[in-house]
Amino acid sequence: MEFRPCIDIHNGKVKQIVGGSLTDEKDQAVENFVAKESAANFAKFYQQKGIVGGHIIMLNSVDSPYYEATKAQAMEALMAYPNSLQIGGGINAGNARSFIEAGASHVIVTSYVFKDGMINYDNLKALVDAVGKEHIVLDLSCKKKENGYVIVTDRWQKESQEILDISLLDKLADFCDEFLIHAVDVEGKSNGIELDLVKLLGGWNKKPVTYAGGVHSFEDLDLLKMHGKGNVHVTIGSALDLFGGQMGFEKVLEYIKMP
Repeated sequence: MEFRPCIDIHNGKVKQIVGGSLTDEKDQAVENFVAKESAANFAKFYQQKGIVGGHIIMLNSVDSPYYEATKAQAMEALMAYPNSLQIGGGINAGNARSFIEAGASHVIVTSYVFKDGMINYDNLKALVDAVGKEHIVLDLSCKKKENGYVIVTDRWQKESQEILDISLLDKLADFCDEFLIHAVDVEGKSNGIELDLVKLLGGWNKKPVTYAGGVHSFEDLDLLKMHGKGNVHVTIGSALDLFGGQMGFEKVLEYIKMP
């Protein structure tokens, strides 16, 4: 298990939000933390710690009046720590190359691939042609429903018809380098992980997978280690002291390095 840091940017500022509260209407979200520091400062901090594979998520729609400010923050972070951070939010085959050239190691994509509720293989293949699968992370963020974990798109506001399971991971593995999965029901709530989802991900080990959502204690990390079977990396947001939480950043790094 590896620690993957995060830089979530909303309305031009680094924030931690409750994932399910995000809405494009008036660019609103329930905020857990709003940083005074810039995204570039967080990127430099992660660089000093030698941590790679973190993700920058631009949480505004490309149609938002805040999008350019959010993107500017993201681009500064990429330049501050080049070839070491991933970026997501409004990525498509037309703009993906520009983010790689700006310093992103990978682009993170959901909505462009899960177009109109289903996997759009034309878009997926166009993305691979644009940057190569070695630069692609597919975000399979999901919500728990009666029929399983449903992939959600458009900043977690729309449910697709695709269910996250082993067969879907197998199907998409040929088109990407890694997967990122936000458990949207618990994202930003700091009240525990989506254990059934972690168990599902722990049973698959063909590509790196990063889990995000609900981690708020070292007991949660114990569960991730146990049920992720070493196959699942982790990102922590609101619970970290960097973002006003109770879990010490240095202690988390030490814990994750432990066998």
